[in-house]
Amino acid sequence: MKYRRFLGIVVLVFVAEIAALIFFMNRNVDDRQDVVSVNEALRSVQADFDEMERHQNVTALDYTVLDKDGAVLFQTAAGLSGNINEAVIHRDTVLDIERDGAVVGKMIIHNDASQMRDDHRRRIAAVFIFASIVQCGCLVGYLFYINRHVKKPFRKLERFAENVAGGNLDIPLEMDRQNLFGAFTESFDIMRSELKKARFAEARANASKKELIAQLSHDIRTPVSSILAASEVGAATTDNEKDRQNYMHIIHKADQIGTLVTNLFSATLEELQQLAVEPADMESGELTGMLLDADYFHYSELPPVPDCLIFADKVRLQQVFDNLFSNSYKYANTKIDVAIAVTEAYLTVRIEDHGGGVLAEELPRLKEKYRRGSNSNKMEGAGLGLYISDCFMKEMQGELVIENGADGLAATVRIPLSGSVRFKEFLRNA
Repeated sequence: MKYRRFLGIVVLVFVAEIAALIFFMNRNVDDRQDVVSVNEALRSVQADFDEMERHQNVTALDYTVLDKDGAVLFQTAAGLSGNINEAVIHRDTVLDIERDGAVVGKMIIHNDASQMRDDHRRRIAAVFIFASIVQCGCLVGYLFYINRHVKKPFRKLERFAENVAGGNLDIPLEMDRQNLFGAFTESFDIMRSELKKARFAEARANASKKELIAQLSHDIRTPVSSILAASEVGAATTDNEKDRQNYMHIIHKADQIGTLVTNLFSATLEELQQLAVEPADMESGELTGMLLDADYFHYSELPPVPDCLIFADKVRLQQVFDNLFSNSYKYANTKIDVAIAVTEAYLTVRIEDHGGGVLAEELPRLKEKYRRGSNSNKMEGAGLGLYISDCFMKEMQGELVIENGADGLAATVRIPLSGSVRFKEFLRNA
């Protein structure tokens, strides 16, 4: 509806401009002298010719009165033609002033046709200028409309796609149902919700798998340990070589079973290690945009970022900040304090909420896979955000520190400075 209304306004403005231009272009300039006014002015001059110093102009015309010798007796305004030659050049109207049948002087009536044409041209120019301004206004309005209702939704969709591709499904896609792409973007957010449900179900399945594997490993190891112990005793006490070899064969197979169980259990802990992290040098000023993108509810006031060169993977660092702010939104839902400083060989970004924090005994395990705090009751989540963020920071030679602050949970992201990384590599290669 807004789109149609806007197009209707543009069409109406365009039609009005064309109509105004046609009107002014086809309008003729009437540069003919007013005969009535000319006769009236001539009669008044003839009546007052002997006393022109007391003469009063009774019309809207500008004129000059000359005597029969060409001397100026009267002018209605300065700058008018003062003799017949000038009058001819300016195409003024020259009339004889008669008294008693004799010509006693000349009356030069100023020709204002050129001024009228100039005024007409100025009006046409004003119409053109006004039409240009209106067209520019329509163009600016159209560009603003395109930016707001087309480009901006697609930029949000691009950011949303990056979050989904990075595994962050907690950030919703902001949408306007009245927008041209409202239904389109709503479908994508429904997709995010369904993916989040599927991811949550997958996480629960993985957690159940982990518990099942842990239980099976315990249940299997117990009888295997008994078989191994009994076989070792049998091998040590038997005098029959064949029996001893049989016992050794049992011991070997029991060791194989133990190794297989251990490998099966460890395999579940390696699933998220395949995510690529490629750190490189980047300006610290880029952190401002990353933090603003992560704090999409604007719960924090960002301090200035110290100017330096850091060593990080921009995509993965953005995901770290997204996870930290998302956790604060989900579990605390309070204002967020952000502090940024350079300490030793790191640029530190401290993000602290006011949600009361977690139990002290839970802090060391929050960064474990599938581990969540006791304050996460009835909150959706897989317990992977801090685990993934910690993995990313380690790959970037940085660190993620989780602790209780004064009023809530505080997460400190320690990003290495580029020079410190180069120095460490130099010492490692020396």
